[in-house]
Amino acid sequence: MAADARNHVSGRHGARSAHAAGPASAQGPPARGAESGAVQGSAGVAMPGSASGSAPGAAPASVDGPAQVHGSGGATAPPPAQEHPRAAGPAPTQGPARAAGPAPTQGPARAAAPASMPLPEAEGPREAVTRLHAHGCWYPSAAPDGTEVAFICDRGGVPQLWAGPVDGEGIRLLDSSPDPVKEVSWSPDGRWIAYTTAPGGGEHSRVLCVRPDGTGRRLLAGADPDSSAYLGCWAHDGSAVAVTLAAPATARAQGDGLRQPTDAVPAHWTARDGRATLLGTTAYAVGPGGTPATRPGGGLSAYLIDPDGLASPVLLATEPDAPTLRVCDLSRDGRFALLRRGPRGRREAVVRRTSDAATTCTLAVADGDPWIGRFSPDGRTLWLRSDADREYAALFAVALDADGTQRGRTVVAERQDSGLELLAMAHDGRTAVLAWNVRGAGELEVVETAPGHGAPDTAGPARPVPLPHEVVTRIAAAGTGRLLLALSGSQRRPGVWWAHEGVSLLRTPWSSRDEDAVPPGRPPVRPVLSRLAARDGLPLSGWYYRAPGRAPNEPAPCVIHLHGGPEDQERPVFDPLYHELLGRGLDVFAPDVRGSGGHGRSFVDADLGSGRFAALDDVADCAAHAVTAGPADPTRLAVMGRSYGGYLTFASLVWHPDLFRTGVAVCGMSDLLTFFAGTEPWIAESAAHKYGHPERDRELLHALSPMSRIDALRAPLLAVHGEHDTNVPPGESEQFVRAARERGVPAELLVLRDEGHDFLRADNRRLFRRTAADWMERHLHPS
Repeated sequence: MAADARNHVSGRHGARSAHAAGPASAQGPPARGAESGAVQGSAGVAMPGSASGSAPGAAPASVDGPAQVHGSGGATAPPPAQEHPRAAGPAPTQGPARAAGPAPTQGPARAAAPASMPLPEAEGPREAVTRLHAHGCWYPSAAPDGTEVAFICDRGGVPQLWAGPVDGEGIRLLDSSPDPVKEVSWSPDGRWIAYTTAPGGGEHSRVLCVRPDGTGRRLLAGADPDSSAYLGCWAHDGSAVAVTLAAPATARAQGDGLRQPTDAVPAHWTARDGRATLLGTTAYAVGPGGTPATRPGGGLSAYLIDPDGLASPVLLATEPDAPTLRVCDLSRDGRFALLRRGPRGRREAVVRRTSDAATTCTLAVADGDPWIGRFSPDGRTLWLRSDADREYAALFAVALDADGTQRGRTVVAERQDSGLELLAMAHDGRTAVLAWNVRGAGELEVVETAPGHGAPDTAGPARPVPLPHEVVTRIAAAGTGRLLLALSGSQRRPGVWWAHEGVSLLRTPWSSRDEDAVPPGRPPVRPVLSRLAARDGLPLSGWYYRAPGRAPNEPAPCVIHLHGGPEDQERPVFDPLYHELLGRGLDVFAPDVRGSGGHGRSFVDADLGSGRFAALDDVADCAAHAVTAGPADPTRLAVMGRSYGGYLTFASLVWHPDLFRTGVAVCGMSDLLTFFAGTEPWIAESAAHKYGHPERDRELLHALSPMSRIDALRAPLLAVHGEHDTNVPPGESEQFVRAARERGVPAELLVLRDEGHDFLRADNRRLFRRTAADWMERHLHPS
């Protein structure tokens, strides 16, 4: 479908038409997190200073963070045919999921327990529909016997919920609504499929469930547009699913919306192993009388919800002013819950008794995938992906007493210079599947676990599993001895593979083929890993993509592309944006500057506080390396990035004004103080330890803000933002573009309609890629 007629870019000399839409080319979210999914959408003008596209508030960049909040003007799900809010009754006691006992009462910021709400049936045709030529399939979740799988697929132009046989073509669309789907989880008893959606494509999310045949669709949590909800685990008997709700902020403070804590900095937060000093405090789970790091309000609450609506929700945990909270597992007897909480870079695994909400065990865990671990069948061992007291995450066996108290812990699987990225356990709890991050690529192993007879359980020898593509993005058990893997790579779209023990991995027939990654005629470019040293000696690396058709040593225009996070990592996966740029004759160098994940805890922490100035120097050092080792043309360099990469783009253009000919900043922060004032409380809680506290470290945040150096801007720039982005509000792009124009620097702003922090709709993603490539081509290939 052609792009909507409203699609255009606001320019200095008026609007110009967008590039005409061509064949759809959208994909599921690659491992690097830059793009994810697709559906028809439209974009519109947002002139700096106008109200168009402005949405206050914020939400996390990924499902890993706290629940995402709906920005102004977003669409909602279709109204239900009938709404029957269920009256809360007494919580049943039978079954492990329902033995939660009394609800904890700490903290004033508790999200109200949701009531299940029936919705109209929305399943789609049982036969294959007209689909995108190149599509992605990801986030598989298997039925208990492993013969069928629910998954996310964007073959219809938007990430939607599909299900079907693992080894057959007969897949079915379970929810035909246009709201993008984010996560999927099939219940252990096989009766329900729970999933999250983003109404209107914005940052607000809600949790629904549907029968495997597409009937019985109902909304479990997130009906209130001022709140949000996301998925946790299922009880092992399928009687309830854990859901985290975000309470709306209780108040917006005066002025810049900041609140000054009076608490002293806890001693154990003043420093961190690695090249960094932590600034300020993290104030999640402060409880009554405590003070949040930024603003009052918010709070996350986790409930167990009966999808049949027969039992009242059971409150598992409440974290006032929390940046994130997820229920990762429940013991089989229902006595313990495994929670993941805390800000970025300081996540914790928490074992909590469900009877009295007492915390019995706490251990640091790594960032990245939120599904951090699982209890053994007897509940006496916790298998955990953790980087506690380590540079790289490893597999821990944590021995627990009968009351859940930690007795000891043992590292049972580790690697010297690479971290454990994904951990999954078989349904019987006796087989662990490990995915290791090895210089950006993935390596898969299977290990058998055994009881330790009073000591932590142990793991047997690792058995490697060869992979057909570079990166594993999700692992799911699929019945006895069977696995489902979501894979991505430099030559393909995301897809799902399955394997029975001892059998090679097989691509599911509904995943696109490798040759369908792009239209015929120009295959994807395989990147080359390139290593360099920063000016202070810190080892850096990145992936260099060489535009086809150039002689090996011929200088070429080059785009330095910077990922988000900053804890994300550049991975060797197919990126349609890179493919578009390479097709215009532009090389791409995508580095990991300090602060990126995948290179150890010290590297992640190396940009904290004033260390961020060194990260800005890293960008210039990477550009210099692209020239000397690329080879990139030093007179035709550009910089581009999304989210934190958008911030680095703004910053690079004013810190290194003579280095880059142009830049494209996508959903980036231009002023860290206005970002803190506009984002949601839990985002601010997480960001305070990364960037600095918005009150105590105001001078540092001002010095790190691109707006503070706007007078140095020389290069023309394009800014791109989603109108419903409540993670980094659109005003961050608007104020930078406005200031550039006031100083006579050419600047344009593209606001994508019905999008949030991630661009999910096929037309919008295609419009973004082509607009960005047009901009780069015009400024790097001047006529």
